[in-house]
Amino acid sequence: MLKSRNFLGAAALAFTFAIPAQAEELGVDSVMASVDGVDITLGHMLMVRALLPEQYQQLGDDVLWDGILDQLIQQQVLSADSMAVETPRVRIALDNERRTQLASVVIATLADKAVTEEAVKAAYEAEYMNADQGKEYNASHILVNTEEEAQALVGELSTGADFASLAKDKSTGPSGPNGGSLGWFSKGMMVAPFQDAVEKLEPGAVAGPVKTQFGWHVIKLNETRIKEAPALDSVRSALEAQIRQQVVAQKIDELVGMANVTRTKKEEVDTSVLSKIDMLEN
Repeated sequence: MLKSRNFLGAAALAFTFAIPAQAEELGVDSVMASVDGVDITLGHMLMVRALLPEQYQQLGDDVLWDGILDQLIQQQVLSADSMAVETPRVRIALDNERRTQLASVVIATLADKAVTEEAVKAAYEAEYMNADQGKEYNASHILVNTEEEAQALVGELSTGADFASLAKDKSTGPSGPNGGSLGWFSKGMMVAPFQDAVEKLEPGAVAGPVKTQFGWHVIKLNETRIKEAPALDSVRSALEAQIRQQVVAQKIDELVGMANVTRTKKEEVDTSVLSKIDMLEN
């Protein structure tokens, strides 16, 4: 019986040592390969995975695994070769990449902290609830090719002709079959001459002829209304982006203002030097 217990204990111990890789929880510093004592970690593989072109992003992890690890191993042996010299291009690229990555950490941290529900609601109230949203206009038009045609239509309307019927019969625009109705629109949505004419009308009034690049218009303003604020959820993403941009811009201004910055004036250099990329190879 004792022998049996020892056998089971030994078997359990052997099983434990046989599956350390499967049981161990992997982290970014977990070593996936070693090349002459230089470790290639899961973090290195993850970074390659994250930067793959879009067409490769769709491939499964099992398909990508060997290719990514092979690439890192090959890069390591090449980078350790005697021909691998840290040229100005390499040194400067590494400097810029480090600067970029550290700056992105600060930006991400600031942005994540800034976007709170309270901040979003405050931005929404400032942008939509406490601001005049302006008017919206509901108008119809009849589009024709000449000023004379438009003027004739204005004359018919002045004697009581039905606008929608004339639009169906005479308009060359796509809204003609619908009686010329353009539905609701706000400032800036129509070309300038058309928009200007609409904004000067009272509901029920007609303007024309009005010329645009599309032809000659006879316009009727049906009604106006105050533009309603959109629902918070429909503009949440835009507000969050706005908050992020504002807090990052403020922090950059603050840090640049505190830093001791000197810079060469553009007038003191020949700016064409910026195109001399081959200087990096010297």
